[in-house]
Amino acid sequence: MKRFTFRGGVHPPHFKKATEKLSVEKAKIPQVVTIPLQQHIGAPCEPLVKVGDKVKIGQKIGQANAFVSAPIHSSIAGTVKKIASFDSPTGSKVQCIVIESDGSNEVHEDVRAKGELHNLSKKEILEIIKEAGITGMGGAGFPTHVKLSPPPDKPIDTVIINGAECEPFLTADHRMMLEHPEKVVFGLKAIMKVLDVRKGFIGIEDNKPDAIKVMEEAVMNEPDIDVAPVRTKYPQGDEKRLINAITGREVPSGGLPMDVGLVVNNVGTAAAICDAIKTGMPVIERVVTISGSAINEPKNLLVRIGTSFKEVIEQCGGYKSDLGKLISGGPMMGFAQFTDEIPVIKGTSGILALNKKDAKIPDEQPCIRCGKCVSICPVNLEPLFIAKFSQKRLYDEAEKYHALDCIECGSCSFICPSKRKLLQSIRTGKREIISKRKKS
Repeated sequence: MKRFTFRGGVHPPHFKKATEKLSVEKAKIPQVVTIPLQQHIGAPCEPLVKVGDKVKIGQKIGQANAFVSAPIHSSIAGTVKKIASFDSPTGSKVQCIVIESDGSNEVHEDVRAKGELHNLSKKEILEIIKEAGITGMGGAGFPTHVKLSPPPDKPIDTVIINGAECEPFLTADHRMMLEHPEKVVFGLKAIMKVLDVRKGFIGIEDNKPDAIKVMEEAVMNEPDIDVAPVRTKYPQGDEKRLINAITGREVPSGGLPMDVGLVVNNVGTAAAICDAIKTGMPVIERVVTISGSAINEPKNLLVRIGTSFKEVIEQCGGYKSDLGKLISGGPMMGFAQFTDEIPVIKGTSGILALNKKDAKIPDEQPCIRCGKCVSICPVNLEPLFIAKFSQKRLYDEAEKYHALDCIECGSCSFICPSKRKLLQSIRTGKREIISKRKKS
């Protein structure tokens, strides 16, 4: 069987054995949730409720007033206790709605099946996706209805569902494909109908042979959909790398997948689209992998949005040793957190807790100009120079070296024998360049 791949990349340890064989369990419904009104790229939502209001499961509580935004829904039934700013996994304070459960688990009357896929028009499906608040569930958080609304001059001919899940430790997408392949296929077919596309792929890394087999069986009677096994290599799950690996097309610098006729969506996103159409339930929960050397019982849990990291970890037996680092997401592209009193959001694919030994960061050494970061960069950049210019605050020079094309995969920091903090420096440079552009 042919295996697709891309240039560059690295091979970090997988660390997936702790959870890859564990079925997804339903997490306990929390007594209190803190639901951020911005869990996506784009404009924050405006609250539709006030303190004291009663809400039900699936009820819209945050209205998206901009095109690049996504509505927010209540994940529990209860009473709104507070609307205020709280810390979020994104690293910033976000206006949140705090809801206390009343124990009724009452579902809102708007949550109902939307009809058969073959009877729904493209416009109707797109509106269902928008109103369900579906965003990229792989972590990026880009509103899905925006991604599925390309301009007329950007015709789409192919859709790829991203099941690579190349990030170490994480197994949420793997389990979704094994346990609910029909949801993934249904979601892909809905996306293909919206975009009027006749060809779909499901890209899966070849370290998941069981998922490849299950998904191949699921598309056996779907002539327009193929499973595309890709070589296990990080960051295979980056959408532009996946496009290049499967189709051979290369997204231009500063461009988007739609520039080469493709749209890529995550496995979890496809499943959420299926739920929105078949049951009418918006995004109120997601599968989260909880793992790491400081976790007592690693698990894959279906967690309600707004549940605190602390409560989720307690359902995994708590910490088994002194916590060294807490990460939202995986170790390569995730974000370290200073507290576990933050909520699970739509993009929380994993919660990683490392003990002090595993979290220890080696001391930086001088760059030896070995060129390893250049040879493995999947975007063909020169990370050592971009990082150096960023450290010296020479942001115009960093921009000339295409800093904004960096996908922040962290491969350069991983491979560096001098343990240079290349990714952190490049991220800083990118933020400064973007800030300067906005000001001008």
